[in-house]
Amino acid sequence: MNIIITGASSGVGFEVVLELILSGKHKVIALARSQDKLENLLEIAHGLNPDAEVFALAFDIVHGDYKDLQQFIANNFDNRVDILINNAGMLVNKPFSQLLEMDFIEMLQSNFIGHVRMIQGILHLIPEDGHIVNIGSMGGFQGSAKFPGLAAYSASKAALHSLTECLALELVEKGIKVNCLALGSAQTEMLEKAFPGYQSPVLAFEMGKYIADFAVTGHRLFNGKVLPVAVSTP
Repeated sequence: MNIIITGASSGVGFEVVLELILSGKHKVIALARSQDKLENLLEIAHGLNPDAEVFALAFDIVHGDYKDLQQFIANNFDNRVDILINNAGMLVNKPFSQLLEMDFIEMLQSNFIGHVRMIQGILHLIPEDGHIVNIGSMGGFQGSAKFPGLAAYSASKAALHSLTECLALELVEKGIKVNCLALGSAQTEMLEKAFPGYQSPVLAFEMGKYIADFAVTGHRLFNGKVLPVAVSTP
């Protein structure tokens, strides 16, 4: 399968790429803003599987030129994307009284609008039975425990959850499935920023393996679902 993942330079996105290339069955385009971190990813990936077909592009999903991305896809994927994993995102941790309007704008751009742009930019390349996987958060999951300082982050993830449900309906006739994984904690830099000193019972590579497996097989059983993936609070 031809698979694109955003936010691939660190955390669970990094681990998803490594999991996907192990079998040798998939081609992967890894997107992130940091070229240096992407080079590190490529080095490790080829160390694990010298024959891995993995390609990296420094790309900003919010401000990037999607014509450049489309050309990169044409060069490496023959204009077909079977799976899109929207994993990129950022987090601001501030009390609500200290949040600026720009904090909300940045959260919505990184955690919602960027994914909208990505989906619109490559939707014409996704075939019937393709799968779009949005990476949400338990912070934006209705009825879940909420935490001080994460209002902007949680609201932006809630928007992504709702988009998932809407897109799944709109894309039924095209045969494209859309699902969202609302992740609980995994031991990543983002978790440390949100909850300093907290140790998650789930390691990044464990969550990465789950996401990779779901991206490849989950659309056989699910469509339009926002699925909580958590064993602890946070």
